[in-house]
Amino acid sequence: MLRPVTVRLWAILLPLAVMIAASCTHTPAAREHGAFVERSLDLDGKTYRYQVFVPARAAGGRHPPVLLFLHGSGERGDDNQRQLAVGLAPHIRRVQDEFPAIAVFPQSPADESWTDGTARMALAALDAAMREFDGDPDRVALTGLSRGGYGVYELALLQPDRFAALVPICGGVTAPGALGDLYVRGVATDDDPFAIAAQRLHRLPTWIFHGDRDESVPVQQSRRMAEALKQAGGDVRYTEFAGVAHNAWDPAYASDALWSWLWQQRRR
Repeated sequence: MLRPVTVRLWAILLPLAVMIAASCTHTPAAREHGAFVERSLDLDGKTYRYQVFVPARAAGGRHPPVLLFLHGSGERGDDNQRQLAVGLAPHIRRVQDEFPAIAVFPQSPADESWTDGTARMALAALDAAMREFDGDPDRVALTGLSRGGYGVYELALLQPDRFAALVPICGGVTAPGALGDLYVRGVATDDDPFAIAAQRLHRLPTWIFHGDRDESVPVQQSRRMAEALKQAGGDVRYTEFAGVAHNAWDPAYASDALWSWLWQQRRR
């Protein structure tokens, strides 16, 4: 029969042991399966929540590559869930145990773009995830769709030496028609924003995707940026999906060729 002191000790130690065991499930080294984990950060007096996909140890290795994903307008908010509903996360879930990269999913507040404080927040989430999960700093890629495709150019212009590759999907540089708040601030005042952006980004390998029937962001946005990068001597690939409207992200992320190319890229 256990003594009262022993019983009290177990009452203290057992919950502690459960907490420790639970925390260990968040340690990437212990993972047999890839998994999404929730995280938060404090910046400029605000708390932001974000998601991180941590690959299975067998898939990612000791220092896996890293993807920063920027979602579109419809996924903005503060629920820390919508950014997983469209684009990269659904693709990852289909190959969850084989996907080899850390993927960082910040969430833009409602009615904001990937600029200013929101851009700083996304980069801070990237920094925190890389520290915690030991990502390879020479294999960090930036991808996004729609408003997030604009964000790819915005963040790349802020930190052009940070990334190994860019994958903007149905994005652009200048305001697309009625969406007057959607443009790349880093080059907005230049006479030719596409040419100036290309001059500053041409050293970054870039694969651009767009649908030719897109009525939200005209395909001319990506055509002009691809041509500008080509004229600047950039390493650029451009894929235009025939008959596809705004959702160019599903066929883009389903492309085996994209992933084969992306995992070969290293910061120059």
